[in-house]
Amino acid sequence: MTDPEILKHTRESGDFSRMLDAVPYAKWIGLQCERFGDDLIFRLPKKEENLGNPILPAIHGGVIGGFMEMSAAIYLMMSQDTFRMPRIVDFSLDYLRAGLNRETYAECRLTRQGNRVANVMITGWQKSRSQPIATARAHFLLED
Repeated sequence: MTDPEILKHTRESGDFSRMLDAVPYAKWIGLQCERFGDDLIFRLPKKEENLGNPILPAIHGGVIGGFMEMSAAIYLMMSQDTFRMPRIVDFSLDYLRAGLNRETYAECRLTRQGNRVANVMITGWQKSRSQPIATARAHFLLED
């Protein structure tokens, strides 16, 4: 399946598996995505390989950051006409509490999109949206 076909299939069916399998890091950490109406919810399943602190146990901070950045990029890609990963310009992450070894979720919101740059806010949580484990701001370059 070619890249445009993957994007078309994902948009029409709501099945993100082919798209996520095409992104090696997303596949490696186990990133999943589901559509609820117009909203996309990203999920990082409980996975021992994602641990950074086995004593707590807690997810590695880099995995949390990568999960949130990848979620924002895929969220933005779904709003574009081409199947290509937008280039990250800046990513700022605030860790708010430990990401324990359980399912983790992320939700993205496009705060501004121009012709060349897009800004996305990302919130990551585990048990409750009202208790986020991290928030982030990502700025992407839309064209080369």
